[in-house]
Amino acid sequence: MNPVKALENHGQAVWLDFLARGFVAKGDLKKLIDTDGVKGVTSNPSIFEKAIGSSDEYDGAIGKALKSGDRPVADLFEHLAIEDIRHAADVLRPVYDHLKGDDGFVSLEVSPYLAMDTKGTIAEAERLWKDVKRRNLMVKVPATPEGLPAIQHLIGEGISINITLLFSQKVYVQVADAYLAGLEKYVKGGGDPSGVASVASFFVSRIDSAVDRQLDEKIARANDPTEKERLAALKGKVAIANAKLAYQDYTRLFSGTRWDKLAAKGARPQRLLWASTGTKNKDYRDVLYVEELIGPNTINTVPPATLDAFRDHGKPRDSLEENIEDARHILAELEKSGISLDAITAELVKEGVKLFADAADKLYGAVAQKRATVLGAGIDRQTLALGSSIGKAVDKSTEEWRASARIRRIWQHDKSVWTGTDEDKWLGWLNSAASSEAAEYEDFAQRVKGQNFSDAVVLGMGGSSLGPEVLAETFAKKAGFPKLHVLDSTDPAQVRNLQASIDIANTLFIVSSKSGGTTEPNVMKDYFFARVREAIGADKAGHRFIAVTDPGSSLEKVATKQGFARIFHGDPTIGGRYSVLSPFGLVPAAAAGVDVRKLLKHALSMVRSCGPDVPPHENPGVQFGLAMGLAGLEGRDKVTILSSKKIADFGAWAEQLIAESTGKDGKGLIPIDGEPLDDVALYGKDRFFIDIRTEGENDAAHDDKLAALEKAGHPLVRIVMKSIDHIGQEFFRFEMATAVAGAVLGINPFNQPDVEDAKIKTRELTAAFEKTGALPAEKPVMSFARADIYTDDRNAADLRKAGADGDLGSWLKAHLGRSGTDDYVALLAYIERDRAHIEALQNMRLKIRDRRHLATCAEFGPRFLHSTGQAYKGGPDSGVFLQVTADDAKDLAVPGQKASFGVIKAAQARGDFDVLTERGRRALRVHLKGDLTSGLRMLDSAIQDALN
Repeated sequence: MNPVKALENHGQAVWLDFLARGFVAKGDLKKLIDTDGVKGVTSNPSIFEKAIGSSDEYDGAIGKALKSGDRPVADLFEHLAIEDIRHAADVLRPVYDHLKGDDGFVSLEVSPYLAMDTKGTIAEAERLWKDVKRRNLMVKVPATPEGLPAIQHLIGEGISINITLLFSQKVYVQVADAYLAGLEKYVKGGGDPSGVASVASFFVSRIDSAVDRQLDEKIARANDPTEKERLAALKGKVAIANAKLAYQDYTRLFSGTRWDKLAAKGARPQRLLWASTGTKNKDYRDVLYVEELIGPNTINTVPPATLDAFRDHGKPRDSLEENIEDARHILAELEKSGISLDAITAELVKEGVKLFADAADKLYGAVAQKRATVLGAGIDRQTLALGSSIGKAVDKSTEEWRASARIRRIWQHDKSVWTGTDEDKWLGWLNSAASSEAAEYEDFAQRVKGQNFSDAVVLGMGGSSLGPEVLAETFAKKAGFPKLHVLDSTDPAQVRNLQASIDIANTLFIVSSKSGGTTEPNVMKDYFFARVREAIGADKAGHRFIAVTDPGSSLEKVATKQGFARIFHGDPTIGGRYSVLSPFGLVPAAAAGVDVRKLLKHALSMVRSCGPDVPPHENPGVQFGLAMGLAGLEGRDKVTILSSKKIADFGAWAEQLIAESTGKDGKGLIPIDGEPLDDVALYGKDRFFIDIRTEGENDAAHDDKLAALEKAGHPLVRIVMKSIDHIGQEFFRFEMATAVAGAVLGINPFNQPDVEDAKIKTRELTAAFEKTGALPAEKPVMSFARADIYTDDRNAADLRKAGADGDLGSWLKAHLGRSGTDDYVALLAYIERDRAHIEALQNMRLKIRDRRHLATCAEFGPRFLHSTGQAYKGGPDSGVFLQVTADDAKDLAVPGQKASFGVIKAAQARGDFDVLTERGRRALRVHLKGDLTSGLRMLDSAIQDALN
């Protein structure tokens, strides 16, 4: 007789520890049921990983699943797994029916990531039970301390459970008790226990592997031949002895008064299932863990190779209750040898959880890869060329991140990924795209369209303005919708020119401020509210204004009082620079007619690609962030962003995100935006390049320069977007990468400790103006007909030592001469940000870059205070700062206060400069007098002379 089939005569069922789609579909499972009497199937992440990752068997199913819409990797796997489990359960259903529910089960495991999470285990087991919808399903739950209460709870709900990762007799007793207690609860609630089944999967061969290792160590150290012989006699015996004694516990636990009461109600005993029964030591008989554990009311779950071996040469006998005293003696001898079986089994549970988690990582990585292949151009392409040193560091860190589950911990809001302060309170951006209601924005967009506005103006700073600015610059004006503008300056000329470019009576204003207490949006709102009131009347003015702010802010109170048309609430757990995929970015997008539904749909593809279920190796946000952070640690901290023409403004948003997130505690990355790519010889070894473009934007000369950079060993990240409609993907990719880079650098990427210092200085100066009618006097260190020079005593002394004397050129030469290898030079201009001035600053920065071979920044104040200003003050002391201020040709009053726009801007410039010098930064301020255009030409010429 077939030895496998013969096990039925000994009361033992055989389950197969294997599952694959083709195996079921082609009838192979049915064949084993018929020929071998197989009565069940078990699955786990390792089994699914081999089935899905090692073949193309599931590619069609993945493609079909994604045709109905993209989904997270875990959901995609679960969809496949549930299909497989259902098919296997249907094949085994005749067995289940014939045996009246005693057998015929298929097991599906809860995520191994939940092994230490009772509530999570319960929720997932309940969901799987509901989704699979098969009575002959068993949900697998590990016998961890957190798993035990879940087991009792689930049994108490009438859910059949396979308890896995069980090694210890003591824990087995707890498992059996959890089953009994769960049944008692279920019966008490009116449930029929005959419909509930459970098995306790007791692992075998892994125990011998662990014990034998320790025995071999002791044998090697023992000097007495008798002792060596005694220890050697224990090898390959402990696992079977342990299992036999567990079976003795089974016979005791499922008899007696407590059990009889349940049995009378129709309850079924929780059978012991021998797991891990493939022989791992080649010196042992390949069917050892089958032959020695045969007994009534038990199960042996075997891999295909062991099943084939037992069919070929297995010898069934009633072995389970043989030599029980010998089993006790073996365990006593083991204890006498100084080897703790309890310690080994406890460690095996930890190892088992880790092994299943590792397998799940491989499984999800395989599914992620296949998802990306199916979606193709639906996910923007990212390639990393990092060179040997950084590449190896990224590979090493990738494995560390995987082993420590750091990407899952980010999504679980675990602040220990960073500094352990308050990072967990600032992670709302992870879910902002998923939680956004596209229909709400579509309704708002139609209301805006219906009012025929000519213009829409965002009044905001930093994260409230830079995201909308990218959208305004990237997307063309939509027919029937207003043209979107962004104002993020207190420069009087910039405010006045914005006003001149719009029809004030036909403009929608979006006042955007998280806290509501930021100076710039408040004064901008006051100014334009007064202008609208003059144009259309006080009773209608509020109807032209929308507020985007956090609940309970001072802006919300003002908006309510002034009768704003609508107030959109931001999420208080999202910082400004991470808020573009929240109302702060989506309200302006909707107002301008951008397809918010499409924007969010594409963004969510990247959210899923960077999700908690995508291991670091396949996770584009993690790979990008590790590369950026590790490059920074190697001194390549000048993150140079090269944005193509169609998305030219993206770098302005990204530089704020990177600088304000990472530049603190004397560490950080310095983003370099707006520097056109040039000859490789101009760049030092402090550069890290990011090239981002849309598909089809090909520039052979640019590509040749990129190739030269890569050949010279500069790290380079290339990102190719399918189209501008994919901009949301890049917003999220960069957010995740920046958060990851922050973890690598060891900083909190969600605070901005140095921004507030400049605000305090500004408030002090404006308060003095309100009190006296003038800003506190300041004395230049040198005055010329067309410019004054300011700095603190320390900087002045250093510059004089370096040769600064009677002309502007000497001061600039001494100042720029202080910049050395790996430094950067930042031009910080508190003037109107217009095309001519942008070009003027570009000319200056490129002269410095080309002559000094240094990274350069060209920023406009006060805009940059809410962006790169944090890194300049709090980041590494590698900046050389040239602040540029100027006389305003014509000032502009702010309604309701003495301080004008020009005064506020001047106070901001001085406050910013004071903090830079107090932090010991190398800083010089040039104040241009008279005509600004000629003053900038003069400064450009002086810089040229200083460099020569």
